[in-house]
Amino acid sequence: MKALILVGGFGTRLRPLTLSRPKPLVEFGNKAILLHQIEALVEAGVKHVILAVSYRAELLEEELRHQEARLGIKISMSHETTPLGTAGPLGLAKQALLADMEPFFVLNSDVICDYPFKKMLNFHKTHGKEGTIVVTKVEEPSKYGVVVYDEQTGKIDKFVEKPKVFVSNKINAGMYIFNPDVLKRVEEKFMSLEKEVFPFMAKDGQLFSFDLSGFWMDIGQPKDFITGTALYLNYLRQTNPSILAQGEGIVGNVLVHPSAKLGHGCRIGPNVVVGPDVVIEDGVCLSKSTVLGGAKVRSHAWVQSCIVGWKSSVGQWVRMENVSVLGEDVIIEDELYVNGARILPHKAIASSVADPQIIM
Repeated sequence: MKALILVGGFGTRLRPLTLSRPKPLVEFGNKAILLHQIEALVEAGVKHVILAVSYRAELLEEELRHQEARLGIKISMSHETTPLGTAGPLGLAKQALLADMEPFFVLNSDVICDYPFKKMLNFHKTHGKEGTIVVTKVEEPSKYGVVVYDEQTGKIDKFVEKPKVFVSNKINAGMYIFNPDVLKRVEEKFMSLEKEVFPFMAKDGQLFSFDLSGFWMDIGQPKDFITGTALYLNYLRQTNPSILAQGEGIVGNVLVHPSAKLGHGCRIGPNVVVGPDVVIEDGVCLSKSTVLGGAKVRSHAWVQSCIVGWKSSVGQWVRMENVSVLGEDVIIEDELYVNGARILPHKAIASSVADPQIIM
């Protein structure tokens, strides 16, 4: 079986992290975002993963050569020279996807969840039509395009964009499985699956929905990355609790890399991820945050709802909050307040940032 992952864009929503590395290689829960998906696909029997890429493909290729050998699968790149949207990449990769005439998966690369690939495949084979979309429930359907379908069979009737009155609370979760026939509907040009393919498949009775029962989050921007981390750690608590940190000063769900060093008198958690070679000094309070590899949080700093970039340093007695994101190798000097700042790589901050802003 094959899978196509739509890596595409420039990762602008997750800047400043994506100024240092492609978004699929940014670590989420101490593992590259893309690896969460690829490992789940391999478990479901996928032998060939195709990445639809346009940006910094050489960095992706280098990393994925190692993973190819480790996982015993083939990983290949489908290079877009111009943006192709969400459907055009299927046209570009048509030859590879048609190689064995089996169904294939298509995924958006920002999605993190309890990937139901085996169940999806079984459901798809049962109904026998061209496509299956995974749908997930949301609290405020008026903010999204929703999917209207038969609750008994899963057959999709239509899509409604940002409904004013309630028609459904299920949205497209960015994971699909298609029969090769779907490739007759796409071309190698800028095309949207959501607007130019799915409505016509539904009209022809060829599109079904599969309900996702577990957690789901599009983690393509910092606020959602932080929310997604809490959901992921809660999932680990239910499925693999031994991987989570325990002991003095650990509060709630916390994931700490074995190479990280935690000081005395700290309060770490809830919903914290501490990456490889991170140093957390004495008396630090960390909550709802991710600290990426090689970073240092100095003594008595207070960090909440933030992402600390690789090799960055948060000074003593700093207070940092409100979805502040430090790019790679940022230095926050001692005793400062940082509120909702996005700080580009290799900056040294010597005065407080009282209001949310981008610091270049």
